[in-house]
Amino acid sequence: MNIAITGGFVVPVDGEPIDGGTVLIQSGKIVAVAPDAEVDVPSGVTTVDAGGSWVLPGFVEAHGHLGVHEEAEGWAGQDTNEMTDPNGARLRALDAINPADLGFADALSGGVTTAVIKPGSGNPIGGQTVAVKCWGRTVDDMLVREPVSVKSALGENPKRVYGDQKKLPSTRQGVAAVIRDAFVRAQDYKARREHAKAEDKPFDRDGTLEILVRVLDGELPWCQHTHRADDIATALRLADEFGYRVVINHGTEGYLLADVLAEKGVPVIIGPLFTSRSKVELRQRSLRNPGILARAGVELAITTDHPVVPIHFLVHQATLAVKEGLDPTVALRSITLNPARIMGLDDRVGALRPGLDGDVVIWSGDPLDIMSRALRVFIEGREVYSFSAEKGEGEVADPYYREA
Repeated sequence: MNIAITGGFVVPVDGEPIDGGTVLIQSGKIVAVAPDAEVDVPSGVTTVDAGGSWVLPGFVEAHGHLGVHEEAEGWAGQDTNEMTDPNGARLRALDAINPADLGFADALSGGVTTAVIKPGSGNPIGGQTVAVKCWGRTVDDMLVREPVSVKSALGENPKRVYGDQKKLPSTRQGVAAVIRDAFVRAQDYKARREHAKAEDKPFDRDGTLEILVRVLDGELPWCQHTHRADDIATALRLADEFGYRVVINHGTEGYLLADVLAEKGVPVIIGPLFTSRSKVELRQRSLRNPGILARAGVELAITTDHPVVPIHFLVHQATLAVKEGLDPTVALRSITLNPARIMGLDDRVGALRPGLDGDVVIWSGDPLDIMSRALRVFIEGREVYSFSAEKGEGEVADPYYREA
């Protein structure tokens, strides 16, 4: 799609704001971000007047369960956890996403255009994550990258799930042992595979171990669900032992180890921040924690963990974190460029920059102002959402409709 969004207060995120700027999108990609007078809009390109509005990149949700934990569907729409095998590395969130989930429309209304969708935290090793755009007919149409990472969980959830089944793992010792055993098998598998290749002999592949080898080889980060400080320490210990890249997901007590995380260069996807303290692990949940981590030098992304917190509240979590000490510039980066970079998507999304996807949101004002709203949302240059002041509600483009 070819459009030029002109006259707005453009916030590229990775550059200085432009008052009276143009974002030019051609064939779905951004080709120019500059003051209006410096952009030559080609003939035939649709012009969108954003005068009096803010123009930003679409937000990136780094950790959620859109489409695999469907809203208002109960058991029928619950495909988040395959809680029959502690090692689900071969499982793919991609295979369970329903694009008709109501949460996708909510995402657009909150300016979220890209989401990393992950299996849940019922298993020590939950499966492969996927990044999708928040609009489309099928998940294949929406796909940004797959797999993006592998999801793993420490702490209360996996030990409760399998403890109730009276099987391994029922303790924190057991959860760590399942993860450690899996990586040892993956190391052995890789050695056997390389030997078979060197000998030009056939080799029986194993989907579970193949994906874990990719983690060991540094191709895929290890997204580690963990809340308590002691579990975060275990996550770091395991990562050091096997040499993989770890990303702390949730990190409720990460502020207690902020210096350690910063020194090791381990990013934190923190949240959800609007929940009650529903279990022991969440006793230290606070909107102050993002600011503490950021000031220590930890690369930070904020998550809703949708549907734990509705995804369109992503920006509001950032706003209230600012109220509790998070720098506003960091807050905006924590829902745009930072999650894109942490999840390896910054070559596609997270900023307004030539070469990136044309995912642009026109806001009525500063999105960190609770009274601002997303007015128009474009994904790869196509308008997929607009707010109707007359109706007082948003309208999502029908992904199944195609012009003749």
